[in-house]
Amino acid sequence: MKYRKLGRSGLKVSEISLGSWLTYGKSVEEERAIKTIRRAYELGVNSFDSANVYERGEGERVMAKALRVFPRESYIITTKAFWPMGDGPNDRGLSRKHVFEQLHASLKRMELDYVDIFYCHRYDPETPVEETLRTIDDLVRQGKVLYVGVSEWTAAQIEEAVRIADRYLLDRIVVNQPVYNMLNRYIEKEVIPVCAKHGIGQIVFSPLAQGVLTGKYRGGRIPEGSRAANPEINEFIKGLLEAGVLQKVDALQDLAEEAGMTLVEMALAWVLRQPNVASALVGASRPEQIEANVKAVDVELSQELLEKIEEILA
Repeated sequence: MKYRKLGRSGLKVSEISLGSWLTYGKSVEEERAIKTIRRAYELGVNSFDSANVYERGEGERVMAKALRVFPRESYIITTKAFWPMGDGPNDRGLSRKHVFEQLHASLKRMELDYVDIFYCHRYDPETPVEETLRTIDDLVRQGKVLYVGVSEWTAAQIEEAVRIADRYLLDRIVVNQPVYNMLNRYIEKEVIPVCAKHGIGQIVFSPLAQGVLTGKYRGGRIPEGSRAANPEINEFIKGLLEAGVLQKVDALQDLAEEAGMTLVEMALAWVLRQPNVASALVGASRPEQIEANVKAVDVELSQELLEKIEEILA
């Protein structure tokens, strides 16, 4: 495993991170989930991602349970808040009340004293950014949160947060968690330049485009047990299964095979080519999947190969 500094902070994260969205706590039985998480740790993964909303806390609970056998200082565990956790008017968003209560609920579920990174899971237009950042700053000062992050914020929203943090001497954002892969590159235009300017690193999710960049949907087939076959998950992936997209994926897979690597290795190495990206956040339901993913850290993409990839994506 290789490690990179997270933005301008001193925190070093593994180039491959493991997440619990859509997997641990529901679709993957607990015993297999724990084996997968522990296998990732054995392979050198030190960055583990969760959120309160993942199966209403079950994702957090399973991930923390799996990691409890290892020294706490040897891994990074994260959580988030924003999405609804109840039916009440204050059971969502980034108000001081919701952030404070959700962070403590997450710590209780995970049986932890602190989380390494706390993310604002989305931008909340109904709450002043100062209120949110001051609340998280209080939690940092209490030792319950070590680093501050955001997820899927725009470049303008990140700029606003940095400006407010500097004005009031609040703890600064050090990480953004956006979607980024060969088929979704929106962060390249504005988000990465803004983050690089302010010392904010990226831990990107969906680097394999919900599994589409594994090649499992080649020819338009939908394997039994895949995400696309699950009606609860299908809405997140259906736009990626259009004929034009799959033609590009087929061409990328052919290119990877010609270069002597798997499409997974090529897709993850392509994401990690970005110096502002500290880690690619993957999902894995079996130990062999995380074993396949971590091989990407040893893959170097030549300039010629990168140009061929660009031709296909264009």
